[in-house]
Amino acid sequence: MVSVLSNQPEFGKADLSNCELEQIHLAGSIQPHGALLIVDEGDLIITQVSENINSILELNEELIGKSLHVVDKMLAEQIESLLKELQHNSVKHFKFTFSDSKKLFNSFIHKLPDSGAVIEFEPYVTESKLTTKLESYLNEIVSSLTLQELSDSSTRILKEVTGYDRVMVYRFDEDGHGEVFAESKEPQLEAFLGNRYPASDIPQIARRLYETNRIRVLVDVDYEPVYIKPRLSPITGNDIDMSLSVLRSMSPIHIQYLKNMGVSATLVISLMVAGKLWGLISCHHYSARNISYECRTASELLAESIATRIAALEGFMQAEAELSVKRIENRIAESVFQDGEWRSALFENHSTILKPFNASGAALILDGKISVAGNVPGTDTIKKIAQWLDDSQSHTTYYSNRFTSEDEKFSQLKSVAAGILATPITRSPGEYFIWFRPEQIQTVTWGGNPFKPVEVGDDPRDLSPRRSFSQWHQVVEGTSINWSAVEIMAAKLIGESIEDLIYQFRAVSTLIVQDQFIQTCRDVQLAQQPILVANQMGEILLMNEAFEKLLNPESASLKHIEELRVLFHESDAENKVFFNLLKEKKKWRGEIKLNIDSEQGNDFLLRADPVQGYAGKFIGFVLYFTNISERKIIESARKGFQENILERQHKITALRDTQSDPIYREIMSSVVVNARLAALEITDGSKLESVPEMLDKVEQSVNRTADLIERLIDQYKDKS
Repeated sequence: MVSVLSNQPEFGKADLSNCELEQIHLAGSIQPHGALLIVDEGDLIITQVSENINSILELNEELIGKSLHVVDKMLAEQIESLLKELQHNSVKHFKFTFSDSKKLFNSFIHKLPDSGAVIEFEPYVTESKLTTKLESYLNEIVSSLTLQELSDSSTRILKEVTGYDRVMVYRFDEDGHGEVFAESKEPQLEAFLGNRYPASDIPQIARRLYETNRIRVLVDVDYEPVYIKPRLSPITGNDIDMSLSVLRSMSPIHIQYLKNMGVSATLVISLMVAGKLWGLISCHHYSARNISYECRTASELLAESIATRIAALEGFMQAEAELSVKRIENRIAESVFQDGEWRSALFENHSTILKPFNASGAALILDGKISVAGNVPGTDTIKKIAQWLDDSQSHTTYYSNRFTSEDEKFSQLKSVAAGILATPITRSPGEYFIWFRPEQIQTVTWGGNPFKPVEVGDDPRDLSPRRSFSQWHQVVEGTSINWSAVEIMAAKLIGESIEDLIYQFRAVSTLIVQDQFIQTCRDVQLAQQPILVANQMGEILLMNEAFEKLLNPESASLKHIEELRVLFHESDAENKVFFNLLKEKKKWRGEIKLNIDSEQGNDFLLRADPVQGYAGKFIGFVLYFTNISERKIIESARKGFQENILERQHKITALRDTQSDPIYREIMSSVVVNARLAALEITDGSKLESVPEMLDKVEQSVNRTADLIERLIDQYKDKS
């Protein structure tokens, strides 16, 4: 048997002190509504079976040690064909009728991580055709404009599809705690909407299984487990990894948890957004309930579309943040044009900088000066907060709704700074934009008291995760309202915008005020954006490190901006840049290609600005280079994405059936519309470096959905 560390209890042997480490994927048993057998991949010799294999398959013979070819030749041939195309970490569905019993099964096959293949059988259950409604369900999902609207629609739709008594969208927060974000239920049931449950209710091992196996069914909490015999694999001597098993037994801890809630059957579907477990669709029934494979497949298809829509809405939230920052940038630009100074745009009218962040106060720390708006701590305290950020953070955006508990020296700030949101505005220490929120005493509603001492017995049936699931209210002090994702994104963006503005001002100051040259050079050198500064004769005064990285060694000794010609691809744009800049002293904006050998790529946006000093005298040039190679990658990724999902749509369209074809084409069309909307909002609203991966996740979801549609077509043809 696989050796299990003393602090990692075997399946069924955990108590509440160590249940988060229970090896639930090594269950060694299944639920009794189906059967399982395991074969050696090479010769299809049966090595292990569930104890109910003969009764479920209606066979009357010892199967262990026999070849599948002897048990059922057609099944063996089908398994051999499936194994050739089956990938690890994937489950393949197929239907099969045994030669002797003529009994039809929904069957599933997957490969084990070490050796062998698992084949599971569920008796085929007919059900009214669901696909006629899927198109309208998908259209409703795609048309949802907010996360709350989407979640409310999703619970109602899944309740109609599955028939469970209660359906919830269960969302995880950053700490792993769960919240019932939306709910549809039978009228007589107690409401769970808004209840929160501690992260410990779903251990990390269980969360990983939810990522691996997207849909899980528990038919009856009172079931008697059917054990696999022999328990250990004759091939490896280890327990079987049942992570991908459709029939795997549930942990006794989880079973007791559900019994305490009065729940008899469950269906849980994972919501995977951008490759991460965003939340769950959790369905509860108060009597035993099994649903057909067709219904499970339709539910999984809908969940994929819901997750895709969540990704799109979260991409839209970033676009909202960018719009909010754009308004602030416009005010700054107006202030610079009118007054030659930008801070007044932020601090003359406090609502300009406070309202977009729902903050009660804000402080800008720059060049040793502090500008404030609204209700803020004292100047010395703000400096201490900036020092604390320098000491404890890696120069990234920081946010907390319980900041005063981070360090006891800030414990008296609850009335003004229980929560802070801070973003660096330069690479220099101590220069931040900080927003403040006061303490807001909150009542958090939990499903049962999460702090109640656990009760642990010798028998798993004595375990009581929480015997009472009536609402338990906790008064939380010393915290502010949480910072939203939009507010955090907006803070990052405005920090980047102000950083760019600061470097521009400091670069200009290099030309105007010679006694500030050394300080400004240091700041410009720290800038991540390539910057070049030249005097009125075109002689290069400053070339920062980011620009030097663009150059080949032989080009590193540039003295005059005319020498940049050797880096430019030959084009009319090149002549125009230098004609306008050197001859007419006019600014120029445009895309250029540089002849460089750099991992950063060759495509850049060049902003070339002439600089005027006192009385309009021309005194020099500032050139800013922005790498736009990533944008080219995004354009390519978006084009490839569109081509791939259209290919999947054509594949579904090609599956001709005179009765079902129009329905499935409409369903796939809705899926493609949902994916295209997600792609547009992701590429418009997300950080450039994350877009290709996010598009890939959406495409994977489309492929999974297309596979599910093909399964539904297959189910329909068999019933026709």
